[in-house]
Amino acid sequence: MTNSTVELESKPCPLGCSPADEKVLTGYDRINDLPGEFDVVRCGNCGLLRTNPRPTPASIGFYYPDDYSPYLDTRVMSGSGSGGLKRWIKSLLDTKAQTIPKLQPGEMLEVGCASGNYLDKMASKGWQVKGIEFSPQAAASAREAGYQVYTGSLESIELESSELDLITGWMVLEHLHDPLNGVKKLHDWAKPGAYLVLSVPNAGSLEFKLFLSRWYALHLPNHLYHFTPKTLTKLLRQAGWQVESIQHQRVLSSLFSSLGYLLQERGWHRLERWVVGRPSDKVRLYQLLYPFAWLAALFGQTGRMTVWAKKPD
Repeated sequence: MTNSTVELESKPCPLGCSPADEKVLTGYDRINDLPGEFDVVRCGNCGLLRTNPRPTPASIGFYYPDDYSPYLDTRVMSGSGSGGLKRWIKSLLDTKAQTIPKLQPGEMLEVGCASGNYLDKMASKGWQVKGIEFSPQAAASAREAGYQVYTGSLESIELESSELDLITGWMVLEHLHDPLNGVKKLHDWAKPGAYLVLSVPNAGSLEFKLFLSRWYALHLPNHLYHFTPKTLTKLLRQAGWQVESIQHQRVLSSLFSSLGYLLQERGWHRLERWVVGRPSDKVRLYQLLYPFAWLAALFGQTGRMTVWAKKPD
């Protein structure tokens, strides 16, 4: 597929609101540097932000090349366990990036499992795991590691109803073309009392207000929806889920990457390289700035959040 064959579609607010859209910004693909400009609009009724027009389901694959970083960063690596000191530091500087409720291991599904490292982590804790992954290459990598993975979009997969104790999706809901029916489908697959744990970028954060089209977590056009705590809660409740908590992740990575975009546009490349830095430099910087991330999360102002929702008994 090439850019010339990418088709766009306009869709109304998925929550059934009457048409009343307001254009918020225009942006482009800053992560893969693929062509195209895309608008983000806000529903005048419920406030949900969405990319519109957007690539169709048949065209969106153009914006997920094989070297798309989440596919590469989630490969299962043998012997990659951290030492005791590193585990202690990680627990002390808990970012709340992948927190789940305290549950007895059971049947778990990860939507958007990429190359399988989270499946591997949960399997080591006694969970019976399986995944869904859009990318054939990433799904094949997870299967090579020994895990059952369905290839395709959430909309195209069918599972038995009421079989799952836990469903997770790390930074995946915002990629769905039809998030409402997607979480309704997950509701059907879950047992009564099961949990749905999803992380998404927080478009209600100060980061978004400061950077707008330069916000790293905007990630156009791959991110089709841009949730705030309010709109995320409304979507899940409309699908039958009972929202228990929204936790703001203790991370500032999107803030620094967004600042890097701004400096790049200004032509301040040396300062940009210093701010963005090498991966090892960034890890150390984030550790030093953890108290500020903790404080920002306390006030709901970091760029990522995780929701816990439960299927009523």
